[in-house]
Amino acid sequence: MSLLRRVAEQERKSIAFWLDGKALSARAGDSVLTAVLTQANQLRRTEFSGAPRAGFCLIGCCQDCWMRSEDGQPVRACTTEIAEGMRLLSGAAPAAGESA
Repeated sequence: MSLLRRVAEQERKSIAFWLDGKALSARAGDSVLTAVLTQANQLRRTEFSGAPRAGFCLIGCCQDCWMRSEDGQPVRACTTEIAEGMRLLSGAAPAAGESA
């Protein structure tokens, strides 16, 4: 089940991306946050308690939408445009000394 449902702009080009190893699709011009939440019921899990998060301010101020790419790079989901082939992780980053 997804948290958001697209009701307009269905005609934009489809973009393939991966979330936690699963192939999904978004629309060209979507933010990472929109791409993920139209396909999933959460954006990420908090590093503190593991609770699900979906973003908060949606304008890049609150720091609640940080995800990471499979190569460990931080991604601010609300202000980053989804890109073809982007590979994202919704889990919290492992603590120092832990493996991903």
